[in-house]
Amino acid sequence: MNVLKTFLKDESGAAIVEYGLALLVVAGIAVGAFSALGTTTNTNVQSACTAVGATC
Repeated sequence: MNVLKTFLKDESGAAIVEYGLALLVVAGIAVGAFSALGTTTNTNVQSACTAVGATC
């Protein structure tokens, strides 16, 4: 019976799940930011190539 009470009070597994969810949120934000940054950078490079008259 004591083992069951100890198991039910143990919250270390919940902390790991919370850290995992936080990591997923941060990773999602990073992927979105890098994707937007990459698109913006590509547009700027293409504009610069056109202005110079180069083929990119």
